[in-house]
Amino acid sequence: MTGTTGTTGTTGSTGSTGTTGSTGSTGSTDTDTDTAGSGSGTAGTAGTAGAEALRARALDALVAARDRTLRLTSCVADDDLTAQHSPLMSPLVWDLAHIGNQEEQWLWRAVAGRDALRPEIDSLYDAFEHPRAERPSLPLLPPGEARAYAADVRLRILDVLERAPLEGRPLLDAGFVFGMVAQHEQQHDETMLITHQLRKGPPALTAPPPPVRRSGPLPAEVLVPGGPFTMGTSDEPWALDNERPAHRRDVPAFHIDTVPVTNGAYRAFVADGGYTDRRWWHPEGWAQIREHGIGAPLFWRRDGGQWLRRRFGVTEPVPEEEPVLHVSWYEADAYARWAGRRLPTEAEWEKAARYDPATGRSRRHPWGDADPGPEHANLGQRHLGPAAAGSYPEGASPLGVRQLIGDVWEWTASDFLPYPGFTAFPYEEYSEVFFGPEHKVLRGGSFAVDAVACRGTFRNWDLPVRRQIFAGFRTARSAELG
Repeated sequence: MTGTTGTTGTTGSTGSTGTTGSTGSTGSTDTDTDTAGSGSGTAGTAGTAGAEALRARALDALVAARDRTLRLTSCVADDDLTAQHSPLMSPLVWDLAHIGNQEEQWLWRAVAGRDALRPEIDSLYDAFEHPRAERPSLPLLPPGEARAYAADVRLRILDVLERAPLEGRPLLDAGFVFGMVAQHEQQHDETMLITHQLRKGPPALTAPPPPVRRSGPLPAEVLVPGGPFTMGTSDEPWALDNERPAHRRDVPAFHIDTVPVTNGAYRAFVADGGYTDRRWWHPEGWAQIREHGIGAPLFWRRDGGQWLRRRFGVTEPVPEEEPVLHVSWYEADAYARWAGRRLPTEAEWEKAARYDPATGRSRRHPWGDADPGPEHANLGQRHLGPAAAGSYPEGASPLGVRQLIGDVWEWTASDFLPYPGFTAFPYEEYSEVFFGPEHKVLRGGSFAVDAVACRGTFRNWDLPVRRQIFAGFRTARSAELG
């Protein structure tokens, strides 16, 4: 779903990321409301204290998103904001005004019931009306006016948040619409970070490297026991429609990589002629790499005896221990076949991430129900890349799988499809129009995803050709019978 990739509703998707519209596989399933509890940061609306806690949570989410938006749009000159750095992406100034326009439509008009502030610009910032490649030709708001518009909307929305009831209709229950808007902005922030990666020129962003938090040797894979588990959610207040409802999913036993596939492991595939051996490739993937001359992950290049990569304006040797990044679904699938394995299904990925064999319940996150902290996962653009494989032991799942949240989005084998009992909310264009075999599911989030838009049930989707998104993968294999 990536607003990151331009198709969604998250990678971007990224992914994760969707472009909110205007206001205008394995085993059997059945619906089930026995899922992880709301957990930390998701209190209900019982009483004034609960409502005020929700209001504070919504405010924090909106402020954090806007701070990040401003960082991403203030670190380059106006010429960079209006330029299109790749036909795959919008000009940064489009994202900036689109964020303000969506906030106006949902919170000023739909929640507060007020008249439109700038109705004449709605169509300019409708992601479904204008593909990314044509957005530079539109009469967009210039940078100064886009900043002023977004700031004006935000000032009005802070007053709306202070007064709005956080219950009484689905859009307002538990502050959902405020959480949705905050997630939307963070998803576009991930999209803008991808644009920064595609941008040529000197570095505009800086961040410290991820901390080294590893603990001893790890097994290559983890056995996930077969049987049913609860997939999805029915009670996470800010979960989006495609994450709902919670349902029972029966998954046969399988093994999954303890950590994402690393650059070092992927280099072995490249060195073994993986990009020149048709045996490993889906026919459409083979056609893509032949047509475009692809022979390595995006942003890699060979320099004598070593591989280099470009990362946010800096050229550096490819670090062997980091998860591989900027590979398409086709590349991930080819590597898995070469390794004698496969990509995990979406259900397998979620069971590995959430299932607690000691209790039989599904957690909000691999480590439990608490909101993500810096000790759990590499999220929120605290760092400008993934941490070394095996990092964040405090974020491991009950079965010992590492880095399922943060670092890199992970391609799965599954098409993006609705869960049993799916209901579109609050509008069909967020998820429903993307269901089908054209889009593959990604899970787990990346270093560019904020915690508000990342959880064990969060679903991202994108076209299998996408490479600019912050995506990697891990592999799996079915458990042997007998």
